[in-house]
Amino acid sequence: MANSLLKADERRPRSRPILGCITDDFTGATDLASQLVSAGMRTLQTIGVPETPLEAGVDAVVVALKSRTIPAEDAIEQSIQALDWLREQGCEQFYFKYCSTFDSTPAGNIGPVTEALMDALGTDFTVACPALPANRRSVFNGYLFANGVPLNESGMQDHPLTPMTDANLVRVLGAQTTRKVGLIDYVTLRQGDAAVTARIDALKAEGVGIAICDAIDNDDLFILARACRDLPLVTAGSGLALGLPANVAQRLGHTEDAARLEPVAGREAILSGSCSRATLAQIEHARAYMPNFHLDALALNDDYQGVVDAALAHAETHFDSQNADSGNHDAPGPMLIYASASPEEVRRAQQRLGVQQAGELVERAMAEIASELVGRLGVRRLLVAGGETSGAVVSALDVQGLRIGDSIDPGVPWTTTLGTQEPLALALKSGNFGAPDFMTKAWKLMP
Repeated sequence: MANSLLKADERRPRSRPILGCITDDFTGATDLASQLVSAGMRTLQTIGVPETPLEAGVDAVVVALKSRTIPAEDAIEQSIQALDWLREQGCEQFYFKYCSTFDSTPAGNIGPVTEALMDALGTDFTVACPALPANRRSVFNGYLFANGVPLNESGMQDHPLTPMTDANLVRVLGAQTTRKVGLIDYVTLRQGDAAVTARIDALKAEGVGIAICDAIDNDDLFILARACRDLPLVTAGSGLALGLPANVAQRLGHTEDAARLEPVAGREAILSGSCSRATLAQIEHARAYMPNFHLDALALNDDYQGVVDAALAHAETHFDSQNADSGNHDAPGPMLIYASASPEEVRRAQQRLGVQQAGELVERAMAEIASELVGRLGVRRLLVAGGETSGAVVSALDVQGLRIGDSIDPGVPWTTTLGTQEPLALALKSGNFGAPDFMTKAWKLMP
């Protein structure tokens, strides 16, 4: 990462960051960064581990990795590299962020990465809390609920890469780690942070290394955050970030412009690879309002370049017709290109192609389409749905960092890019996030 990238925020007072965050996918990183910004922390997100020191004056840094589904040893290596860089920048507390649906395989990577970070920091205890009440993710008696039902009934049991078939997080995490896993339940939380601190001490005395934490609403998260003020490492979804800034409120820089972004003009497009129920509903809504093109994994396998070219030709025709009608190159309506499919369609593709091949085909196509949309067709405002898709797109566009703006829906902010030849406006959406009208209303909420 070039020095010029991280010096881009010198309009703000220089300070050493307090909180250093490591995330296992790119949409999760923007989710976490938006929570920190909303709570008053000036936050910079990097794409991958930077190669140069941090020069920008910020309170928190979020390093976005694409490590959720890679081999555990690779995820550990990348996460430790991120930790080392964050320590060099002066960060004092560290945050390992994963999805609010605790996405992982039976072998990891949440448990292995957590253990590696604990070892590197020399700490014998941390917490694990994926709760995000704003998006209806809660933990009760150690069980994770999504949209009011146990995780394994929420649609996550059909996830093409990380199917979640058990809602008991103590059991799920216990299978991924050599450390003893315990529970801090809601009864303890409702007694306040002193009770949580006492419970932590008791668990440590019992040899527990990681505690799953209940959280039903934001008040629980604020209590938990106060109790975690002295822990070197916390692990969580983005919800815990709401409470951590209050622990260091007197040390934060000026936050009046923490979410301010410079406007970006240009054509608009949506790329979606997520197959979550929320994204499928958003696509169904958006198709009534904008031109769209469906990328089918089986069709990509049979004629990859033909399908990609057809998607781009459809977009070009749409943009050209908009220009002819309006004469305004900078204000066409959005174009939707999606590979999202029902669980049955995903299974058919995976049975024929294999899980890895099917996913890689879609990611490769989305990356190529994104490059052409930006490089040849003048798209400058881009909404991307799905963690894997977002990772492929930002890598293809050589995005090195993001400034974080206001949220469209909880956990999904508009951002502007750092390091690209021209600034881009990006919204990187976790598949499970957003209201049904997300893809249509997002453009009205741009800076």
